Amino acid sequence: MKIISIQNNLGIPKYRQIILSIEKAIENEKLIKGERLPSINKLCLEFSLSRDTVLQAYEELKKRGIIYAILGKGYYVKSVEITIKQKIFLLFDELNSFKEDIYNSFLKNTGKDVQVDIYFHHFNIEMFRKLINESNGNYTKYIIMPTNLPDAASIIKTLPVNEVIILDQTNPELESFPAVYQNHKKDIYDALIKGKSHLNKYEKLILIFPGFREPLGMKEGFINFCHDFSFEYQVIPEFVDREITIGEVYIIPNDRDLVAVIEKSKLQNLKLGNDYGIISYNETPLKKVVENGITTISTNFVAMGKILSQMILKGKKEQIENKSALIIRNSL
Repeated sequence: MKIISIQNNLGIPKYRQIILSIEKAIENEKLIKGERLPSINKLCLEFSLSRDTVLQAYEELKKRGIIYAILGKGYYVKSVEITIKQKIFLLFDELNSFKEDIYNSFLKNTGKDVQVDIYFHHFNIEMFRKLINESNGNYTKYIIMPTNLPDAASIIKTLPVNEVIILDQTNPELESFPAVYQNHKKDIYDALIKGKSHLNKYEKLILIFPGFREPLGMKEGFINFCHDFSFEYQVIPEFVDREITIGEVYIIPNDRDLVAVIEKSKLQNLKLGNDYGIISYNETPLKKVVENGITTISTNFVAMGKILSQMILKGKKEQIENKSALIIRNSL
């Protein structure tokens, strides 16, 4: 049964005609799941095509998840869902409410003809490497959240260069890739300037910075602000076995540390926003009401997901900074 049709004067690239022919054959049930496609050599001979033309068509269908290859045997139908035009590999660091906001916004704005497969590397470089190696060649786009993992750039560069988008944290090694990112160094500096009139009533700023998951630019921006405006400061890796001193402000990226600081203050009978202050990272509905309101530095994660979807759908090759803002509440 002939399933491929190529016309020289149609005005459609020949690799695209191969794709359309296979999609039509699947739609008309002339090709079913598991069935073998004509070999590359056969199509080259039958239609006087170059191997690159046929391979381009088969590889695009492979990236969309419609066909798969068995080494030494050929290509086979993997899925009959031909409406899927983009198959996206989305690699997050971990699952939390902020990533859910990005993910849900991204899905909402990409449309129904896009399939998104989501993975998590949990800040483990070997898991990061494994997931990327196993996905290479199987997707039309790769959205990667590299965080500050060592050697992440060299692993990312094994992927097709025109199909990668960096999410959240970028660095000079990744500057050739499109990105939707936060400028953590600039964001914390600008936020502290905005809150400076509130900070002036305190004696010391303390950043709780474990340094494992947190963006390094956050620490740099914090120290630069304290130097530029002559604030006494300290950077500590964790809040353990520590007494809160009246006049301290804690800048807290991690919500576990946020809970620990508030619990400790209650044991010491300290009043938040008066005896000591808190600036938390990343806005959540709960922070609007806890302790009559927690001051936050936060980007708009819903906007980040929407921008990401537009980059995919419109093929944008930009580096777009998703700005953060300081939301001042009772805790400062």
